[in-house]
Formats: sequence, C-alpha cells, structure tokens
Amino acid sequence: MIKKNLKILIITSLITLLPILAGLFLWNQLPEQMPTHWNAAGEIDGWSSKPFAVFCLPLILLGAQWLCVIATSADPKKAAHPEKILHMIFWFIPVLSVVMHALTYAAALGKEVRIEMVLPVILGLLFTIIGNYLPKCKQNYTIGIKVPWTLDSEENWNRTHRLAGRLWVVCGLIILFTGFFSLTWIILPTALLMVLVPFVYSYMLYRKGV
Repeated sequence: MIKKNLKILIITSLITLLPILAGLFLWNQLPEQMPTHWNAAGEIDGWSSKPFAVFCLPLILLGAQWLCVIATSADPKKAAHPEKILHMIFWFIPVLSVVMHALTYAAALGKEVRIEMVLPVILGLLFTIIGNYLPKCKQNYTIGIKVPWTLDSEENWNRTHRLAGRLWVVCGLIILFTGFFSLTWIILPTALLMVLVPFVYSYMLYRKGV
C-alpha cells in the first residue's frame, strides 16, 4: 500500500508539516507561550512553548499519520479496504494539522477562535463520512468494528457494519450540529452510543449463532 501510494504519502506528509513554515513566517509575532488546548466550553486551558507548538506538534501528527498508514499496510486483509477510506487515512491528519494550527496561531495572535464550534463540525463531518463507508468494509483487522464475533463471522461483520454505518451517519450529523448551538455536552454520550450500540448488537448476533 505504501509503495503504491508513495506520492500521496509524500504530499500529505508535507502538508502535515506545512504549519512549521507558517510558524517560522509568523515567528516574531507569536508569543513565547501559545494556546494548545481548549476545554469543552471553548476556553483555553493549556499552553505550550512556541518551539513546541511550531515544531513538535506537526511532527507528532506526522508520526500519527505514518503509524496509521503502516498499521493499515501491515493488515493481512488490506485488499478488503475500500479505496475511499484509504484516502481518508492519508488525508485526515494533514487536514487536521492545517486547521488546528491555523486556529492555534490565530488564538496566539489574539484573534477570536470558536474552537467549541469548529471541533464538533470537524468530528461530526468525519464520523458522517466514515459511517457512509462502514457498510462497504469487508472483514479486516484495522478498519471497522473489530471484535471477536465480527472477525469470526462474515455475516455478523456485514450486519454489524450496516447498523453501525447508519448509526454513525446520524450521530455524526448530531455532533456536527452541536457546534452551531453550543451543545458540546452532547458529544461524549453520542460518541459512546456510536461505540456501544454496534458492540452490543454484534454480541447479540453472536449469541443467536450469527
């Protein structure tokens, strides 16, 4: 997978590191302590040094991207991965890196940043897209609802992922709209629902011999 998509991997890696160039360009304007964490209310509650925010955070994200790509490439059933989900694996972290660093730099420069609106929109959009493709996932070890019962039975896998796909689309849209109505407290229970319902459903199928 890496060899086949080497060009995309190089491009997305460079995009992930793009905030470093932006940070160097803005270096003299940025404060020595920069906001790097916000609470659920959108208030800054975590700070990091300028070098860490500009250099280390993009490198950490780059490492996370490569870890996801390597793990997916090592999957014995990687041929079952839908092509569009593979593209998401390559592109999600680079896009996240650019967006989150743009917000970080803006906040550091004294601009108003509505992180409590932006983050739910990003998460909701991601979950909705993933939910759309979950039913298309074949059995594999890196993408999808990977519990013993789904991995042991193709029918269990398929039925669980059809349910999970619908659920993730609905929950993703709910999370997305919470950003516009300052209802971020809904995100955690909704996310738990997205995890627990497919898990319980697949176990119930297993108990029925599916």
